[in-house]
Amino acid sequence: MSSKSPRAQTLTLSARALLADNLVRLRAERGLSQEALALEAGLHRTFVAHVERQARNISLDNIEKLAVALNTPVAALLATQDGKSAGSA
Repeated sequence: MSSKSPRAQTLTLSARALLADNLVRLRAERGLSQEALALEAGLHRTFVAHVERQARNISLDNIEKLAVALNTPVAALLATQDGKSAGSA
């Protein structure tokens, strides 16, 4: 029986999944609702919900809007928990 290590599982996450996980985590850390984050970012609440559920492909412009609204670097939205960005080995 083979079990992937946490590191191996992190490396298999898509950029979309990393973004969704980080967006949910950072939004919760800041005590923001989806609606409050969307308002701050100039986006619609349902768009934020779709991104968090990985149901929407998001543009770099909108990633940047979310990062600014969360007061975090864009790279933090695409980083693994160990701080590496998606796709880095």
